[in-house]
Amino acid sequence: MEKYGVPASIILAQGMLESGNGNSTLAVQGNNHFGIKCHNSWSGQKIYHDDDAKGECFRKYKSVEHSYRDHSEFLRGGRRYAFLFDLAPTDFRAWAKGLKDAGYATDPQYADRLIKIIEENKLYIIDRGVDIKIESPTKGTGSLVDPENFTIDIFKQREVYTRNRIKYIKVKEGDTYETLTREMELMPWQLAKYNDMERGGKLTVGQDLYFQPKRSKAEPNHPIHTVEEGETMYSISQLYGIKLKSLYKRNRMSLGTNPEVGEKIYLRGRRPKDK
Repeated sequence: MEKYGVPASIILAQGMLESGNGNSTLAVQGNNHFGIKCHNSWSGQKIYHDDDAKGECFRKYKSVEHSYRDHSEFLRGGRRYAFLFDLAPTDFRAWAKGLKDAGYATDPQYADRLIKIIEENKLYIIDRGVDIKIESPTKGTGSLVDPENFTIDIFKQREVYTRNRIKYIKVKEGDTYETLTREMELMPWQLAKYNDMERGGKLTVGQDLYFQPKRSKAEPNHPIHTVEEGETMYSISQLYGIKLKSLYKRNRMSLGTNPEVGEKIYLRGRRPKDK
């Protein structure tokens, strides 16, 4: 904040929003928390990811710190953002609205989402330059942890699973759309998008819910799925961790249609035109 003049709360909120709290593919594989593309001036490492077009080039950073630094420099050096630096560095609301007015994002709710993240996480405290006290460790009375055999409980007492290199949980009794978005530290639109569902959609006990973006194809050992009774394109997409639109495209099917029992659904390659 002191070096670039951008409110720390704004930078942190943007990173949280645009990387899904660090869970996006670009963040996990490339330390890229802001979706910054390569452009002609970039000479560092690269990572390719489907965005507006297939296989677009994005910057890959050595560390998360480099991603935040690059983004701050981007804002500082951009002509269309110059007016923002006339604003008070503690006025995060004006900054959020200014970014939207400058055309930073096309989402009409972008400013409101940034403000909500900042307020819910009290990130504005950092803008004030408040020192954060770090308590000195005290002698404990518990037993030593076996470094060869221990687990970290990410979401309280909730089991976390992995499928197609994507993390997911199973809905438990009492879970609601609202409680899960808070627990997983996701924005409502993220949980909906990651699971190809409507915001606030109905949940059922035992349902799989991804809290990272699904992929465009299944794992190598799952090239084809044979449809069974009761299965839909949606249930198959969730079963293998594949984006629903990608699954429809691979199988040359119209959105909203479903396959027949016994039909072969392509999970990696594309269905031949004559089938």
